[in-house]
Amino acid sequence: MPKIIYVTQDAVRHEIDVENGYSVMEGAINNNINGIVAECGGACACATCHSYVDESWVEKLNEMDDMEDSMLDMAFDRKENSRLTCQIEVSDELDGLVVYVAENEF
Repeated sequence: MPKIIYVTQDAVRHEIDVENGYSVMEGAINNNINGIVAECGGACACATCHSYVDESWVEKLNEMDDMEDSMLDMAFDRKENSRLTCQIEVSDELDGLVVYVAENEF
């Protein structure tokens, strides 16, 4: 099972085993990771699962589609490595992925 590393706003690292086929957001919600709010439940409609992908992983992820890109325009402090975790599907290739949870609770 791939291990996803979530770094929360308080700089705490959480190494979580997440099943293949789940989203990075589902892994966070299922393991009570602070800061991943996911108000829309993963429908790419709220940007409250916004995170920053570690630079070494950005090119290894699926390409962002137009809907995610538009939704990220509403996210607080969007950066080049911003992604919505609901749009990243976990697979063996993502074992060790590091995401930094953005400010999603206002």
